Amino acid sequence: MARTRSTEVHQRILEAALRLFSERGFESTSMDSIARDAGVTKPTLYNHWTDKEALMMEVMLYVNGIRGEREEFDSGSLVDDLAWVLTRRPPDEFEELRMRMMPGLVAYSATHPAFGAAWRNNILTPARQALTKALERGMKRGEISRGFDMDVALCLLLGPMLYRHIFHGKADLEIEIVGREVAQAFARAYINED
Repeated sequence: MARTRSTEVHQRILEAALRLFSERGFESTSMDSIARDAGVTKPTLYNHWTDKEALMMEVMLYVNGIRGEREEFDSGSLVDDLAWVLTRRPPDEFEELRMRMMPGLVAYSATHPAFGAAWRNNILTPARQALTKALERGMKRGEISRGFDMDVALCLLLGPMLYRHIFHGKADLEIEIVGREVAQAFARAYINED
């Protein structure tokens, strides 16, 4: 599919915002500076985004590899499905920029609760939903009993992944190894043996 002028302008603005947000932070980057850096007028920028927060959200979705519909995965195996969700990670190409922006994003989210809620809804909720669907499929297939507490299960699955992210990052514990081990440990605790 050919890119239209509007698509090219949108991408140029997105990349300018990404550059400036990672260099200056969210609060210190103005819409004027983004428009100037992208080589567009401010009205053109506002034709694509209603405000800076909408642009910030799209930049964060972009660097986290979330573009449009989220794919679903159903391997027929609870362990494989859980491991697939737990080991999903953003594209490596934006790793440095993402790490530079994350402290500012956390701070901004704390002082702008509506943005923080939108961030959680766009980034964290889909992972929880994918895990919930995998667990529900496991229940339908009889792999796990229907009586377990879904919130506790999500805590058991996501807790180790958050621990790895906060305390180890990429250095010590590879996400693929940790995600698979977490899925297997969960299965050992909850899978029906009959």
